[in-house]
Amino acid sequence: MNVVVSTLNAKYIHTCLALRYLKSYAEPEFPIQMKEYTIKDPVMNIVSDLYSLKPDVIGFSCYIWNIEQTLPIISMLKKVLPQVKIILGGPEVSYDVSYWMERTNDIDFIVVGEGEETFKHLLAELQGEQKYHLVFGLAYRSRTGETIVNPPRPKLDLTTLPSPFRFNEDLEDLSKRIVYIETSRGCPFSCQFCLSSIEVGVRYFDIEQMKKEILFLIANGAKLIKFVDRTFNIKRDYALEMFQFLIDHHQGCVFQFEITADIMRPEVIEFLNEHAPEGIFRFEIGVQSTNDFTNELVKRKQNFSKLSRTVTLVREGKKITQHLDLIAGLPEEDYDSFKKTFNDVYDLEPEELQLGFLKMLRGTGVRLQAEKHDYVFMDHAPYEILSNNVLSFSDMVRIKQVEDILEKYWNAHRMDQTIKYLTSYTFPTPFDFFQQFGTYWEEQGWSKIGHQLEDLFQRLHQFLVEQSVQDIEIIESLMKYDFFIHHKYKPRKVWWNSSLDKSERAKLLHAVSESPTLISESFAQLGLREQELHKHVMLDRVVFDLDTYFDTGVVLRKPTYLFVYFDPTETKALPFTSSQMI
Repeated sequence: MNVVVSTLNAKYIHTCLALRYLKSYAEPEFPIQMKEYTIKDPVMNIVSDLYSLKPDVIGFSCYIWNIEQTLPIISMLKKVLPQVKIILGGPEVSYDVSYWMERTNDIDFIVVGEGEETFKHLLAELQGEQKYHLVFGLAYRSRTGETIVNPPRPKLDLTTLPSPFRFNEDLEDLSKRIVYIETSRGCPFSCQFCLSSIEVGVRYFDIEQMKKEILFLIANGAKLIKFVDRTFNIKRDYALEMFQFLIDHHQGCVFQFEITADIMRPEVIEFLNEHAPEGIFRFEIGVQSTNDFTNELVKRKQNFSKLSRTVTLVREGKKITQHLDLIAGLPEEDYDSFKKTFNDVYDLEPEELQLGFLKMLRGTGVRLQAEKHDYVFMDHAPYEILSNNVLSFSDMVRIKQVEDILEKYWNAHRMDQTIKYLTSYTFPTPFDFFQQFGTYWEEQGWSKIGHQLEDLFQRLHQFLVEQSVQDIEIIESLMKYDFFIHHKYKPRKVWWNSSLDKSERAKLLHAVSESPTLISESFAQLGLREQELHKHVMLDRVVFDLDTYFDTGVVLRKPTYLFVYFDPTETKALPFTSSQMI
């Protein structure tokens, strides 16, 4: 029996852990081929590739991001391979099972919930007596076409699962893709917008075995390992032991975790701030809302003051990158309440702030109680909300505009100093800046056209000028600084009209070559000749002392030259300032 398991990942760099568990558990009794594609791959290409394998059985792992792209593939496969058995599994089809079986007759089976044991048992029945009623955790069709859903299967003992990481076909690309790993399954919390709330309790893999798996992955070139545990730090001793292990054996690999910040003890953070090498850990923290009533409605227990303490301590330690999540559209959180949530979390200064929108996932509490809050949402995945009783569709469109600018200007880190100044001093709140600029962006029609780095600066500048903001010269100076430092090589042009003509620039560079300490001692130590200055340095005037501002936050108005050396050996920009030559 020729068996293939497949899925459509969101991007090429992603991998599907579920396929690897299915394969490792089914073999050696049932050899399995794994085939991964992306949601952007043409349907014909995928079908042609799967057809060439001449499969008897194909199993697809289904999620909200790929289900609508998977169904056309199944339909076409059934046309060209009418005898092939199609099995679906994954979180997207594990709830409302009858809906999926009725939506298309091309689905033969659905594996409900945890799939390893059920999938293997199904393969045995397909090859044997076809007694599908004996397969717990399976939905199938009777001979009359009726959908039958068997009782659920008891949870696996995770310590009995074989390794999903030892396949030769994976090793070549380990360094090019994200490796997903789990040390536990389940979640201790009951957030009603999340599928994890449906599974009661948390089960753990053997920690010593997980250490062996991680060492194997690192030894074979893994560069980014993402832990998909719902709450990695729920058991403090377990988390600390694993953190210490990763610190001792990381070899430059980066590790990402989902943590619950308000239960993390200060001593754990102190340990990480003292011992963790900079940049090897990334924390993803779901805040979602700071509205207590909203959190109560979705059964989410959260102490925002403790969460803020954790995020602040981690940020001050400068060792760990933080990614904070928000969800717009939760019950009874209107536009003004969400604005407060956004500002509360933005003020924590995370490296990334993801603004997401509530998705009414099948099986979740918010979907089951959708009528209570007048939810209107998309009929098909990703089931994103369009409105509810306190948030109109117009409000949702406006928040979408905030998200767009947040991604382009903050999360992309293209002009950090400028955005920090604008959100701290120029606009009433951070949300006001992102909203006003986002609305302006949409009105200009810029969402319909592409943009280069220079465009982002020019468009922000145009917006600020038309808004007649105060201290535009200060902002322009910061924009010049941000523009320069985000280039690895000397840019061919700038987006503004330089205040220096060629002759003045030449005189300045000559003076600097003669007396480099006019800039600074550290600049002088570079030992640059005049020819190298002309080739690798950009300079312009700014209206205040940048160094003082970066050190103290004080804006000291004083004409200053900004020198930026683009080091060709290190491919990075080195900024220097001087007011001595004015």
